[in-house]
Amino acid sequence: MSISVDVHLLSGKHASIQVEADASVASLKHRAQTALASRGRLLNSSGEVLDGAQTVTEAKLLSGDVLTLHVQQVQLKATTPGDARFVKPGFSALLGDGSVVTWGHADYGGYSSNLQEQLRDVQQIQASDSAFAAILGDGSVVTWGDAERGGDSSAVLQQLHDVRQIQTQLKNVQQIQACDCAFAAILGDGSVVTWGHAPSGGDSSGVQEQLKNVRQIQASKYAFAAILADGSVVTWGAANYGGDSSAVQDQLRDVKQIQASKFSFAAILGDGSVVTWGNPEGGGDSSAVWQQLRDVSQIQASRGAFAAILGAGSVVTWGDADYGGDSSAVQDQLRDVQQIQGQLRDVQQIQASECAFAAILGDGSVVTWGLRTSGGDSSAVQEQLRDVQQIQVSLGAFAAILGDGSVVTWGPAKYGGDSSAVQEQLQDVQQIQASNRAFAAIRSDGSVVTWGPANYGGDSSAVQEQLRDVQQIQASNGASHGAFAAIRSDGSVVTWGPDYGGDSSAVQEQLRDVRQIQASSDAFAAIMGDGSVVTWGPGDYGVQQIQAGSSDSAAILLDESIVT
Repeated sequence: MSISVDVHLLSGKHASIQVEADASVASLKHRAQTALASRGRLLNSSGEVLDGAQTVTEAKLLSGDVLTLHVQQVQLKATTPGDARFVKPGFSALLGDGSVVTWGHADYGGYSSNLQEQLRDVQQIQASDSAFAAILGDGSVVTWGDAERGGDSSAVLQQLHDVRQIQTQLKNVQQIQACDCAFAAILGDGSVVTWGHAPSGGDSSGVQEQLKNVRQIQASKYAFAAILADGSVVTWGAANYGGDSSAVQDQLRDVKQIQASKFSFAAILGDGSVVTWGNPEGGGDSSAVWQQLRDVSQIQASRGAFAAILGAGSVVTWGDADYGGDSSAVQDQLRDVQQIQGQLRDVQQIQASECAFAAILGDGSVVTWGLRTSGGDSSAVQEQLRDVQQIQVSLGAFAAILGDGSVVTWGPAKYGGDSSAVQEQLQDVQQIQASNRAFAAIRSDGSVVTWGPANYGGDSSAVQEQLRDVQQIQASNGASHGAFAAIRSDGSVVTWGPDYGGDSSAVQEQLRDVRQIQASSDAFAAIMGDGSVVTWGPGDYGVQQIQAGSSDSAAILLDESIVT
């Protein structure tokens, strides 16, 4: 006996599907996905996800029932193990039907074949530097990758149920926080489960009794800090990275938010004051400016320093001077700091490179400080920095878009700080994207101007004629190289830079109707309009090794087959 059901997409497109009553729901979903050319979760008329293991009869489906194929956009995640010049990452793609596909370095999350039966109805994926954690629809968690850095959660598997984080406006949002070597999961009852490298935050047994009613978790490189419902804070992990807050524990009351550098934490209290802890030289000691930290509205962090914007628009900094912790040379200029964006008026903000800061003032001028060789000195262009609308940053240089669409850059040329060779072309600029050491600017007519070292994507002359009607640009950020990928208005893609993602010729015919691009340090992955994925770049850096060559590529299609 067979039945006929109608399966609808939210767009209104639908198909009538016939299936035997003793057939599995999984086979029904497969037919619906094929008919509608979309991947998704199959929902009954009550909005409940149907269990693929059940038969049609067991699912109580009848002829004439109206079902929904709920399609979600593909989400991509990548691990970032160590120095990308020598250690390659793993990739994971969360597909529209809640399944997961992985590729790249097997030791760092690129291999999940042994877990495919468990990776169903996945809601979210989080990554540490060497492992992945997936939250399923029932609140359980599946992990894989480097066991010592979070890939093995077997010791806490029984505790990993009903994982979720409840935020003010986001109800029942399931979430996990990660530092470089460990994970921390907030459960539905407000408790926390951790795993991964024990000294780096993977072991929270010493504070487990305190981890109740947790609302939010922040992470430094090797430690975690949890804000509880009553505004108090619990920390764990490496002490010299902020894992030990005992020295300031009595002060951590009515905490509203926490910001982290790589080495320490800074908490803003309800009265606008600030409490810091962690590595003293990396921002953990703010005693020298403690009296000034009043009415703080926002904190920004570089790698080893903090900058706090006060309600009056002034700025207070502390931490390693080489990372921007000393702003004394420009302190008199740091008044009325704000960045005006499209829909956000009077939003106070600071931009940071790895070792320097740049603040946009209320009058559109800019003040910089920090390591001179990382953009901390803008004196050579100070007179040009007027009516600044936004700032973009590479690893060690800044690029500012002015109100008239022109661009001013500063910092070492090796980081893209010298745009003199293309200055006359930098007119009517709408947005700027940066790799580690180069910049790409999109003009109002959709053309693109690039500058910086060629091996980081600073030279686009080979594809300049193709760079028309560009809508957005994404950049890879390898330690010794970088590349750019531009999406045009027709959904096609133009790439440039070294072989590490800069050459997409092997997959160019497949790059049609591209909606979004994600980048690792050395490769790109494009999400297509039909939900499939096309990748390019060196195989070991995240692309499945289908054929030999310097720019191997693979596309994950609707039926999970691979096309090269």
